[in-house]
Amino acid sequence: MTELLYHADSYLKEFQATVTDVTESGIVLDRTAFYPGGGGQPNDVGVIRIGDVEYVVPKVSRKDSTIVHELGGGLPSVGDIVTGVLDWGRRYKLMRTHTSLHILCGVIWRDYRAQVTGGNMDPLAARMDFEFENLTAEFAEAVEATVNKEIDADYPISARVLPRDEAMAIPDLIRTKINLLAEGIPEVRVLEIHGLDLQADGGTHVASTKEVGRIRIVGHESKGRINKRFRIQIEDA
Repeated sequence: MTELLYHADSYLKEFQATVTDVTESGIVLDRTAFYPGGGGQPNDVGVIRIGDVEYVVPKVSRKDSTIVHELGGGLPSVGDIVTGVLDWGRRYKLMRTHTSLHILCGVIWRDYRAQVTGGNMDPLAARMDFEFENLTAEFAEAVEATVNKEIDADYPISARVLPRDEAMAIPDLIRTKINLLAEGIPEVRVLEIHGLDLQADGGTHVASTKEVGRIRIVGHESKGRINKRFRIQIEDA
């Protein structure tokens, strides 16, 4: 099983690892800082180096409990020691974006008790759907102002892993309309924005809300009778 370095330190940009398996499309490492994608957050990209040889990593994916790093070009051999280097600019933008969605979700749940029905993100741009019957421009402006106020509060952010039973005993831990946690998972990673929000989450995040910058709600639309969408952009403060 691959050690998930990105869970221990989301700010890790470079790491060393050993190739433990070679597949048709890529390699498996004993440890990795590359996020394989999930929860609406895209996978990381970057490069893997062995000595003077550099392989582009355009795709990282999880297959069951295995994380496969797809490589452009030839493949290393089992036992090779490699250096992985993330495209840090892209990753950090995704961290800011992911955290902004948790702040948005925290505000919507706290103030309006609306569940999440969907979402997705790109670097510094995202969408999130909520179970609302009505959504107006005035409401979107009010939500934007509240979210930016919470960002300015500079809440610290931390993650921890809990036994599944203990995690599921936390009220309102799952904010999505459908519980996406697989039944067989014995432990649950929870992300806490101290003072605002606590949710099950497996992605990467910044260390405090102020790192997000500012959000702008650049669009809103109806996706159904009780399914409304916010589109947001993340800007520097």
